[in-house]
Amino acid sequence: MTIAVALDGKVGGAFPLRVAFEAPSSGVTALLGPSGSGKTSILRALAGLERIAGTIIVDGEIWQDGATFLPPERRRIGYVFQGTGLLPHLNVAANLAYAERRAAAGPFSREEIVAHTGIASLLDRRPASLSGGEAQRVSIARALLGQPRLLLMDEPLSALDTAARAELLEWLEDLLAGIAIPVFHVTHDHAEAARLATRTIQIKDGRLIES
Repeated sequence: MTIAVALDGKVGGAFPLRVAFEAPSSGVTALLGPSGSGKTSILRALAGLERIAGTIIVDGEIWQDGATFLPPERRRIGYVFQGTGLLPHLNVAANLAYAERRAAAGPFSREEIVAHTGIASLLDRRPASLSGGEAQRVSIARALLGQPRLLLMDEPLSALDTAARAELLEWLEDLLAGIAIPVFHVTHDHAEAARLATRTIQIKDGRLIES
């Protein structure tokens, strides 16, 4: 699978975004740049949550061009948000079950994901009772249980304190090395990108500055 992205439009009708790159079928591609540079808009375009003029082609399939726009539910995207996005009225087990019900058949089993993410002891707890690092582990597990073709991660470590960030970074490095789908990881931290990514794309003011 090759992911080809070429976007040339305005975000929210105002901010210009002009980027073109290809990403490989495995490994972690870091989108690195300061806040407001357009990194999250690229993720949202990949997910089909925001339509920006241009083309997105995944493994030869057109997800977006001038005539085609594949809706988000048909793209099979796993999305990990900064704020986890967990449903607060459901415990961890029910949050995972919600993802499973919406998923197509795929390689990740519930048992494997719970084991790999180390959340077996959290299944009966509500999101409000979880630490920041625990909540992000659950969020990543939920994204993987959706059986995604692509995993998109929008600064999942940014809201954590220094100790939790260091612990989750080490865990995330091991996890991402063991999954066989392409990952896009948004960050503004150069050290984080260097540690997690097999390729880094730098963005500033809506433009590609290095890839």
